[in-house]
Amino acid sequence: MSFVDALECSEPGTLRLVRRPAPVRGPGEILVRPRRVGICGTDYHIFEGKHPFLNYPRVMGHELAVEVVEAPEDSDFSSGDIAVVNPYLSCGTCIACRRGKPNCCTRIEVLGVHRDGGMTELLSLPAVNLVRSEGLSLDACAAVEFLAIGAHAVRRSRMQAGDHALVVGAGPIGLGAALFAARSGASLTIMDRDPERLAAATAMLGSVTAVVADSDADARIAELTGGDGYDIVLDATGNLQSIQAGFSSVAHGGTYVLISVVKGDVSFTDAEFHRREMSLLGSRNAMAEDFSAVIAAIRAGAIPVDALITHRTSLADAADNLPRWAVQKQGLVKALIEL
Repeated sequence: MSFVDALECSEPGTLRLVRRPAPVRGPGEILVRPRRVGICGTDYHIFEGKHPFLNYPRVMGHELAVEVVEAPEDSDFSSGDIAVVNPYLSCGTCIACRRGKPNCCTRIEVLGVHRDGGMTELLSLPAVNLVRSEGLSLDACAAVEFLAIGAHAVRRSRMQAGDHALVVGAGPIGLGAALFAARSGASLTIMDRDPERLAAATAMLGSVTAVVADSDADARIAELTGGDGYDIVLDATGNLQSIQAGFSSVAHGGTYVLISVVKGDVSFTDAEFHRREMSLLGSRNAMAEDFSAVIAAIRAGAIPVDALITHRTSLADAADNLPRWAVQKQGLVKALIEL
């Protein structure tokens, strides 16, 4: 029996490199070698014990660029091919899947969350979850999934040219949402409590208004919108207080999209919600068309992948670096594990 190294979160606060039996390719699966693994906010939450849908121990990692090792004879993939991974494994038969929404399948298994993910040397995946990526670098392939989450949220919002949009949170998911909001032709504002993150976001996005999320933020938003609020607000903070505060930034007749997931109950003033006839939307994961939109945008040179990736580590060193990056965010946008 052969073995592979994997980075395991055995319990909140504990990461260790372990030896595990190498996976065996199952029917309809492709054996792959992860080459880049993006470290996501979800991974930091798993490490910190804050994720609501998780059992330990867990091998994390769902933002993947992989190299094909072994594929079925009838597969579109061959040994050596580089691919993006759609990490959302859906059942195909539940009410959500039947309605064409596998991203919120009732029995969904997300790699690195519900089942072990890509922080390992080998992985066997359903062939349908590999996405062709000709022309993309390994780094770009690893960025597709988190960008697709933002693209999906913008698509959910039905944003269009001329809308006034606010993205709250300038982390990787918020930046993805902002990049695709800008591509929609909307007039864009981005807000974060970290001025350094805002500066990085404005450098990437160009024509965007930045607002620091401090005690003056409400007055600044009122000034920018003439007191009307925003047609569309997207929250990507993962912060309960921020989510609840965001309701007041939505214009009458506007839409509020919650991208991030938090533990606990979100509350709002019902009378104010009805007075504005606000639409409240959850946005979960992404779909095949969102992956395609991101890949097309990267190929067109519209996504600054090199600017998004700021930190790198190895599988072995990630056991030390991931816990540090969970608290030391200065200069961090996206960290990659290189295998």
